Amino acid sequence: MDLFASRSLLLLLSLLGRCSAADILPEGPVSAILGKNVTLKTLLTNPTYDYIIWNFSDGTDQTAVVTLRPGSVKVSETYEGRVSADPKNGFLTLTGLRSTDSGDYSMSIISPDITKTAEIRLQVLEPVSDVTIKSDLPEAIEFNSTVVLTCSAKGSFLKFSWLNGTAPIVADGKRLTLKDAELSSTLTITGVLRSDLVGPIYCKAANQLEMETSAAFNLTVYYGPDDVAITPANPPAVIKAGSNFSLSCSARSDPPATFSWYHNQTAMEVEGPVLTLEKIQKLGFGEKAGEYTCRAKNAKTERVVPSAAAKFSVMDPIKGVKMTAPTAVLIAGNSSANLSCQAAAGNVEATTWLKDGRQLTASERVVFAADMSSVKINPLQKEDNGEYVCELSNPVNKAQDSYKMVVNYGPEQAVVTGEGAIEFDDRVTLTCSAASVPPANFTWKFNGTLTNVKTATYSIEKAVYKNSGTYMCQAHNAITGKMTTSTHNLSVKEEGALDGLSDGAIAGIVIGVLIALALAIGLIIYCRQKVP
Repeated sequence: MDLFASRSLLLLLSLLGRCSAADILPEGPVSAILGKNVTLKTLLTNPTYDYIIWNFSDGTDQTAVVTLRPGSVKVSETYEGRVSADPKNGFLTLTGLRSTDSGDYSMSIISPDITKTAEIRLQVLEPVSDVTIKSDLPEAIEFNSTVVLTCSAKGSFLKFSWLNGTAPIVADGKRLTLKDAELSSTLTITGVLRSDLVGPIYCKAANQLEMETSAAFNLTVYYGPDDVAITPANPPAVIKAGSNFSLSCSARSDPPATFSWYHNQTAMEVEGPVLTLEKIQKLGFGEKAGEYTCRAKNAKTERVVPSAAAKFSVMDPIKGVKMTAPTAVLIAGNSSANLSCQAAAGNVEATTWLKDGRQLTASERVVFAADMSSVKINPLQKEDNGEYVCELSNPVNKAQDSYKMVVNYGPEQAVVTGEGAIEFDDRVTLTCSAASVPPANFTWKFNGTLTNVKTATYSIEKAVYKNSGTYMCQAHNAITGKMTTSTHNLSVKEEGALDGLSDGAIAGIVIGVLIALALAIGLIIYCRQKVP
């Protein structure tokens, strides 16, 4: 068919119009990638036809592509080497697609009975590539910066989407806005937050056939300082001088914050996150209660945020407690005692006096000084013997000293214990006791004559009759000069005398029994005489 005939046929088909031909071509459009192949399929199956003609229109000119007749396929010169058609079903295949292949493809099937023409659109898409994200800022400041991210890509009919990690970024029309163009998309974040770009951020560009994702994008958002706090937040009201105490300051900040310290809102010559007690004392602070704060500064955001205050004072611990006590000999009833307590260093806020582990209380004899620094006991009694402790305290420590008080007394009334009667040849042990400090010295007299026994115990291994008599114990205190005595009578009996009854006692019992028996017999006889 020559060129004139072809054009005439095309004109004829145009004049005939495009009949309703939903049964010969599917609905379009058909999309394909530049440089790839595409097949425009029909809805025909072994059709009967004289001609099947494919034409192309770019909206301006119409060009013949291929003409099929039973047994022959005629490709237009323009498409030679790139187009093939299947006579069985009219499928049209284009290879090595070009951007100029985009347009409307019409197919006409001509038979003796009817002519049908239909059209389908082909979109040749440029491959999606070069998806990249760029920021208008190299770094951002939280709350202050407005960040504009631009995603650009190559390709056709592109649609863009944004992801923060795996979560889609959705515009809210206020802080986050999105604006799409043909080959780019712009994400604008007003008053950027640290969480907006933790991502990383991704941009996806896609068309009907392809999708490409950008490389991960990260943008540093400087923030803080936040949550500026001192540890410990609530230190003791009073800190022990010289102890290993310190305050630490922390804050959430990027870049990390720098710290400075203040005492009652006055800057201290201390930098860094730690303020030691040693430095506080070196600078002359702490003697009075004061407030300590730290201030955190971010060099990028230029924000300075103070912490809450920690309030305390510094106190010296009590050292070198010394109790002053009597050194002379103390005698109950005659002596008195003054005890005083002092510390070589430290602030004493309370004084407690103890005796034998229990608190010493005031009485007529026990009188404390108004400041409790001393106590006077007058007169001393034996009950005052014991260990005395003075305990000095303040809020940071306690310290004490002790004194062992010895009050000499006695001896009190001596007492002798032992047997009052023993049998001949038995052992005798008499014991003398008398309360006394220091312990009493003992001497013994027998029937008024001083013996050689000078211990608390008087012993006789085997008693004889001449050991019967009166024994006197004398208890003497060498310090008080007092002496008390106690007597004890001892009787030495013959052997067996202390084992049972005496002969006289036995005779008395026998006589009593005989009398009782005689009375009983007489009573019986009397009763019988009365009875008829």
